Amino acid sequence: MLSWTHISTQISASTGFPFSVEKACAVGGGCINQAYRIEGKGQQFFVKMNDSRSLAMFEAEAAGLRELYDSRTLQVPEPVCWGGDSSGAWLVMEYLDMTDAASPNAAALGAGLAAMHCRTSGKFGWKRDNTIGATAQINTPTSGWVQFWREYRLGYQLKLAQTNGHTGKLLILGGKLLASLDSFFPGPAPTPALLHGDLWSGNYGFTRDGRPAVFDPAVYFGDREADIAMTELFGGFPASFYAAYRESYPLDPGYSVRKTLYNLYHILNHLNLFGGGYRREAEQMMGKLLSEI
Repeated sequence: MLSWTHISTQISASTGFPFSVEKACAVGGGCINQAYRIEGKGQQFFVKMNDSRSLAMFEAEAAGLRELYDSRTLQVPEPVCWGGDSSGAWLVMEYLDMTDAASPNAAALGAGLAAMHCRTSGKFGWKRDNTIGATAQINTPTSGWVQFWREYRLGYQLKLAQTNGHTGKLLILGGKLLASLDSFFPGPAPTPALLHGDLWSGNYGFTRDGRPAVFDPAVYFGDREADIAMTELFGGFPASFYAAYRESYPLDPGYSVRKTLYNLYHILNHLNLFGGGYRREAEQMMGKLLSEI
């Protein structure tokens, strides 16, 4: 078990204010890490913990949180400090007091995400690799979006699938799709936009004063449609979210087809992490995409 003393000392050094843990409450909801809300000397923080091998993952998450925080678009928990020792690794961030109310200001979330997507870069990818769930996510800076998506998203997941024993129809369809990716981008090339990268319903919420907040990112610069597509993958966001986003930053008609292309990445990742029925779903998605060519 990690020592709260080590974490308290690091928080004090990072913030410049004395801190010691007086109360630690376990927080549910995470499937990879242990999470706690800690209190002491009138301050509160949110802490993620895992084994010592997770330090690089926490370093990348902290950098992603900082990237989003510095965009000044949506509320993001500011990273405070991170570290590790032989007993484990940790990430400390600002504690956001969240409401239990269901999507009280989804329109603000949509408008804020559109503003975030206006933050751009010269290349696709990011300054460092990170993770998508527990899987490595490769972010090598790349000039072309199709090349990036082929090599570092779908291609990477298909190679993992083959390593995990998923061959046959999955790889045949995957190979055909990778060879045909250009056909899904007949118009102007996408702009490298700042993406959350893992934007499903479990990774957003609202503070008690109504501000939309996002967390647990898998940040990179890519086609903004990839973020929007994932919001539709596991049940979708409120209608007011999509209306506000489209009002601020309209989507191209081709999005209705490409959203399947982008969500295929996450389904392949779920296949590699969990197996099960995700293989059939991935094959169905690839068949649907190939039928559009």
